[in-house]
Amino acid sequence: MKKLYLSFACAVSLIAGQEASTLEEAFTQGKFNGHIRAFYINRDWQGDLSQSKTNKWAFATAIWLGYETKPFYGASLGIQMVSVNDFGLNPDKEKLNTSILGDNGETFSFVPQAYFKYEKENTLFKAGRQKISTPLLAPDDARLVPTYFEAYTLLNTDLPQTTLIASHVTKIAPGTFFNQYRNPHKHALVLTAGYGANDKASIGKFSNIGWYTVGKETSGVSFIGITNKSIENLSLTLYDYYAHDILNALYFQADYRFDAPYKPYVAFQYINEKDVGEGYINYVEDIDTSNIDANYYGIKAGASIDGVSLYAAYSKTDKNENAALNGSVISPWGGMPAFTQGMVTRHQFLADTKAWKVAGSYKWSDFGVNLKTAFYYASFDVGSANPYSPGHDWTAKEAGFDFIYYPVKNLQLRFRGNFPRSFYEDSAGKDLGWNEFRFIVNYYF
Repeated sequence: MKKLYLSFACAVSLIAGQEASTLEEAFTQGKFNGHIRAFYINRDWQGDLSQSKTNKWAFATAIWLGYETKPFYGASLGIQMVSVNDFGLNPDKEKLNTSILGDNGETFSFVPQAYFKYEKENTLFKAGRQKISTPLLAPDDARLVPTYFEAYTLLNTDLPQTTLIASHVTKIAPGTFFNQYRNPHKHALVLTAGYGANDKASIGKFSNIGWYTVGKETSGVSFIGITNKSIENLSLTLYDYYAHDILNALYFQADYRFDAPYKPYVAFQYINEKDVGEGYINYVEDIDTSNIDANYYGIKAGASIDGVSLYAAYSKTDKNENAALNGSVISPWGGMPAFTQGMVTRHQFLADTKAWKVAGSYKWSDFGVNLKTAFYYASFDVGSANPYSPGHDWTAKEAGFDFIYYPVKNLQLRFRGNFPRSFYEDSAGKDLGWNEFRFIVNYYF
């Protein structure tokens, strides 16, 4: 299950040391932090339609440097900057994979986090640029730089076994993965895969979240969430997102773990979406109705023993040909909580789609190696009511792997691969897929 809390939530119980006694001490005794990421990606196209495509690759690095003051009467300030550079090692633009670079494949720098934070007992308030991680609004850290938000967020844990979150988000700065979906003519794929429909938005630039989503400025996205674990072995999560003048999205998830050998568990998730206010979704040029009506259901079961973890999942998205995108689930703010999503293929949110996935992982700690290896296979039965290839049904498939290794503390080496087949198929049955490899180095300090 994805982590459903804000990235700063752990600060509630991990307040570092005593508070500063003076403002000077607050600024001089703050904490620096940093993160370096090097990223290589290579995609070779496959399928009948691959002849019109160019195989692409890229290399780039990003360095984050941050500083947070020591708390003074519970209040602190934080700032972080990130700089992306390719050191002139990338190919010409025709072969350049821009999904780890700026809008036009260039290097760039910006300030992703700049915030005021206040903590008292079990309450935390944070205002400004920040990273937020919830089911339908999240960083989607799938490439070099993730997505960030400008928001006012309140977190509280006063109630036993309960976490409450409330936030109002006004702006968004899309991450580098936005380049993979920047397409003015395929909004059915863009809006269901985690990104906004406005191709004029810029990577690393904060803009009105409504303008980013549908090309029309709005009052933002407000959400509340609750996670409760008061019943033994059962975790319940409920979020409600109100995107002013666009949609209201309800997300529910239940996870139950059995007291039995092999640690078996089952989980259920549900998403419902309706239009609200002015219904600006039809401001997107290829969506001719403001009526949003979507339902998604997912179930997952798994178990683990001696370092081996296995699970299987199934999901279904309803269809409504009188609704926007025929009833597809619209998820434009990086949130991708579906049990059946692939590493890249996210067709489970397309209307009239049934999907299943099996996955397994193994931790090699018994051999004295801090290594985790994972493999998965997903299949998406996309019905003819889908808005991506309208009137055509087909089956998209994706297999992949993910190896994560820590040779020393704070240093992570990651090797990932995904191999979609029939990611897209036209009315004549001609398909498009690819083989993609990524090598990533993360160092935290």
